[in-house]
Amino acid sequence: DNIIFISIVTGRLPRERQATARRIGLSLALVMRIALLASLSWIAGLTDPIFTAAGFALSWRDVVLGVGGLFLLWKATGEIHNTMEGEDQSDGSGSATFGAVIAQVVVLDLVFSLDSVITAVGMTDNLPVMIAAIVVSIAVMMFAATPVSDFVNRHPTVKMLALGFLILIGVALLADAAHFHIPRGYLYFAIAFSALIETLNLFAARARKKRKQNQ
Repeated sequence: DNIIFISIVTGRLPRERQATARRIGLSLALVMRIALLASLSWIAGLTDPIFTAAGFALSWRDVVLGVGGLFLLWKATGEIHNTMEGEDQSDGSGSATFGAVIAQVVVLDLVFSLDSVITAVGMTDNLPVMIAAIVVSIAVMMFAATPVSDFVNRHPTVKMLALGFLILIGVALLADAAHFHIPRGYLYFAIAFSALIETLNLFAARARKKRKQNQ
């Protein structure tokens, strides 16, 4: 989900600046995640209720997840609208500002990583192990970001599917913020099944293209 969002956001930058934006954004995200882990007591306090009304206890975790979910819904639906109206600028000619793209990458990484950081803090107090795990995850994202971004931006139907994934994730974040947890297994199955169907569509389109060339 993080890589998909990064590929779509950075796609609005000029092509020669996209890789730099991904590296800087993920590097800042790494620093932010390590800083979160270093603030163990503050992280633990994120789940403490800010106030309680009608049996609903609102915490800062709920606020962050809710705002992140709304932002994902706004961003994904906006991208879908631009694509449908012919205003898509993910071909490397976009006019998005470099700083705005970096800020979006860092903020959304905070939303995506918040629950995993809270879970890690609850599972172990071995800070070096948690930091090592985060470094590895960011390194994997840096390695995969460029090929994934190129693939998504090269296939319009894949990009539309990816935007649908972001809407699904945004709804799940809003549900978590409202204490209506959606089992992640359902989300992963829906995403995997949709990706499988789209993969078959791509293979079918490639086969049709080869048949036309051979005729």
